This record gives sequence, structure tokens and C-alpha cells, in this order.
Amino acid sequence: MMRISSNLSGALFMIAGMASFSINDAIVKKLTEEIGVGQIMFVRGLIVMFIALIIAWRAGVFSHMRAVLEPRVLIRSSCELVAAIAYLEALKAMPLANAAAILQCLPLAVTLGAALFMGEPVGWRRWSAIIAGFIGVMIIIKPGPAGFESGALYVVIAMLFATARDLLTKAIRTDVPAIVITLSTSALLTIGGAGLGTIEQDWDLMRWPLVGLLVLAAGFLLIGYQFIVFAVRKADISYVAPFRYTGLLWSTILGMIMFSTYPGVNVLIGGAIVVGAGLYSFYRERQKGIEPLSETTQPGGPQGGGLLARAEEEVLRD
Repeated sequence: MMRISSNLSGALFMIAGMASFSINDAIVKKLTEEIGVGQIMFVRGLIVMFIALIIAWRAGVFSHMRAVLEPRVLIRSSCELVAAIAYLEALKAMPLANAAAILQCLPLAVTLGAALFMGEPVGWRRWSAIIAGFIGVMIIIKPGPAGFESGALYVVIAMLFATARDLLTKAIRTDVPAIVITLSTSALLTIGGAGLGTIEQDWDLMRWPLVGLLVLAAGFLLIGYQFIVFAVRKADISYVAPFRYTGLLWSTILGMIMFSTYPGVNVLIGGAIVVGAGLYSFYRERQKGIEPLSETTQPGGPQGGGLLARAEEEVLRD
């Protein structure tokens, strides 16, 4: 029987994780046809917060809870909130593959932010990859005389705030447990979802099938987190990281199956440019021994999935 190498098994876990995230996206997009974005955020936030509390209890980190009041933690959580709202609105307004294709530029945006605000050295090759990636995004968006479509504008806003989130995560003190940041974020997302639903007056009595779909979406989200943990623990991060771009493939397939939406030529060309630029940037980072800054390119909403996965990994390690 052929033995699978650790790097190959890690890559398979990463691919499976991205498939799980894409299924979560597809279910959430379906739910936006029935209930409001605020209500989705509120219910899903409660589920994530409950799980995060269990992890925090297992890790014994309640003594660190004061860290949630630190300015960088609060600002990071606020960026997460804006990114989540914007991405859910984008899923509601545009095809799944289009939103996923634009969000694939997140690692390049983080590299750009690290160069501009954190003084990270970026050579001309990675600068070229960043420029190429943003050209790819413009091809996908295809702005007309009236400007951007609302869905495209929402996903760009999500990408910008997710970039700020990742950079702020890097700036938070290393002695602050990841699960504390996750708890802060999930609490703010829950409160933000309740506030958004109240402002929009978009609360509906949820039928059991809708509750089931939300629980199913959360389940795929958590399965995806676990797969990412397995991928990172089994293989070199520089080897498995590029496989997160398979999320675009899964989103395209799910969009065709569940919503009968097919990517246009501009999405295919722009997506190929973005993915190519991202892969080249990963290649240069691997050559230079630079660890990727982006928490996750999880297109299911910039929810800090990397932090929850990292928190669970800390518990497993302890």
C-alpha cells in the first residue's frame, strides 16, 4: 500500500478545508434569500462564541480575559465586524465565484499593507505580483460608466478590512492567547449582528429548516477549521498555503450547482491572474523563508477562522 507523504496529506486537508468553507459560503448565500444579514451574523456568532467558550475553558485562559479591552484587540475585532458584514452583503448581491475570486487577492493586500505600515521589505518581484493581482481584481469587477456594482464594492470593502484585521493580529502582544481574541471577535459579531438586524428591522421568525441550515453552515465552518489545523500540523505551511486557492474552484462549482451561475470570461481571466500572482508571491516568500501574514483566505467571510483553528491547536498542544 502506497504511503502518502506528510506534505501531500497536508495539501489534501487544506483542499478539504477550503471545500468546507466554500460550502459554508454557499449555504449562507442561500440563507440571505430568506433572512437578513444581521440575523445570520447574530445566530452564527452565538454558535461560534459557545464553541470558543468551551475551548477557552479547556485552555484555562479566563485569567487573560482583560486583554479583550486592549485597543488593538478591540480595533481588530471591529475590523472583523465590518469585513463580515460587507462580505455577507456581497454574497447576497453577487455570484459566489465572483466574490471568492476577488477575495483571493487578500494575501497580496496583506503583503502590500505589511510593506506600507510595518516596514516589511518587499522586492520588485513581489511588488509586480501585487500590481498584477489588483489588475486581476479590476478585470473581475469590470467597472462600467456608473462605477462599481454594489456586490463588488462590498467584497472590496471586506478585503480591505480583512487586511487591516490580519495586520493588527500581527501587532497584538504574543502573550495574548488566540482564543481570547476569538472570543472578543465572536462577541462583537454577535452584538453587531443584533444591532444590524434591529436597524434594518429585518428580524424573521426562523423556521426549523432555516435553523438547521445555519447549524449546518457553522458545522462546515468548524470542520474547515479542523482541516486547516491538520494541514498545518502535518505539512510545511509554505507547501500547503497555496492550496487554499482551491477555494475559488469549489466556489465556482457550487455556484453552478446551487445557483445556476456561471463565471464570465472576465472572472476566469481575472481570477487566473489573481491566483497566479498569489502563487508567485508564495513562491518568493518560500524562497526567502517568510511566513505568510494572512490569517486565512477563507472566502466564507473574513471571520478570523485562522484564529479559532490556532486556538484549538494550542489546546491540543497543551
